[in-house]
Amino acid sequence: MIIVLKDNCSTEDYSNIINYIESRDARVHTSEGIEKKIIGVIGNKHDLEPSSISALPGVEKVIRILEPYKLTSRKFHPRSSIVEVGNVRFGANEPVIIAGPCSVESEDQIWEIAEEVSSTGGDVLRGGIFKPRSSPYSFQGIGKQGAGWMHAAARHHNLQIISEVMDTNDIDALYDKVDIFQVGARNMQNFRMLQTLGKMDKPVLLKRGNSATLTEFLMSAEYILNEGNQNVILCERGIRTFVEYSRNTLDINIIPMIKNISHLPIIVDPSHATGKVELVNPVTLAALAAGADGFMVEIHPRPHEAFSDGHQSLNFNQYRELLNQWTSLKESVISLRELNNKNVEIEIF
Repeated sequence: MIIVLKDNCSTEDYSNIINYIESRDARVHTSEGIEKKIIGVIGNKHDLEPSSISALPGVEKVIRILEPYKLTSRKFHPRSSIVEVGNVRFGANEPVIIAGPCSVESEDQIWEIAEEVSSTGGDVLRGGIFKPRSSPYSFQGIGKQGAGWMHAAARHHNLQIISEVMDTNDIDALYDKVDIFQVGARNMQNFRMLQTLGKMDKPVLLKRGNSATLTEFLMSAEYILNEGNQNVILCERGIRTFVEYSRNTLDINIIPMIKNISHLPIIVDPSHATGKVELVNPVTLAALAAGADGFMVEIHPRPHEAFSDGHQSLNFNQYRELLNQWTSLKESVISLRELNNKNVEIEIF
């Protein structure tokens, strides 16, 4: 439930309300609304009757939340969240650019790609250290040695670093080497790992499972936030449909839907969504126009030599063409984004 406070609620009344909730084994989540100050109540609320809370001094009204997700909801947190990673800000008006190889293959390869990402204005270097593959016979990643190469290359070029963790053991192995932990689609409902990441002090990028509903997606994010880590970035990476031409189908709909019901930033991964180089650029631009807070694409200097997913990796010329196309649309899209943000960050009570 949400408790909306009166404009003249005193500090004493505010403290009394908090104490009343906590004395009944519930947790509070405080937030500044657009016009109102609110208190979110989380946990077992059997002993909390709205009528009793409404009678407390300083309370204007009490609202029950019907959705199963609470902390991810814009009702709990009316203003859009901004996740800061170094000098990079997910959820601000400027979309974040993440690029890099599907897999870190060699020291020379990741240094070459890091230079390309940095020189063209990218923000975050991506690269798989441990690779989840559909086939047990496919390349599984180069391991911890690759993390060291990636870390050195990214730091030299002033880039932030993101890489996927496949299980809880990877979290410790990569903690000192990455800035953002990525949870892949296969692990979206690995709740034990999500809870562990929720106790970390690093941002988490959570990819949507290929058959996950919006509610299931947000509930997975809820596991992370519920453990205390508020720095969650959502990622739409395509869902499985009956379309056979592309690897998956990028769900453009979910971007404005998330923007309306959740405060968390959301980016897209058009490489995994489409699985085809010729589709990556137009789908990326469509997602940005729909309000995505950034994009993550796979690039490789020689895709035909890539150890994994070369068929969906842009070469450097194709990557630069994407950035040129984005530059030509950027001013109009950011203006539209600012307008949309004003429309969704409205008084919800």
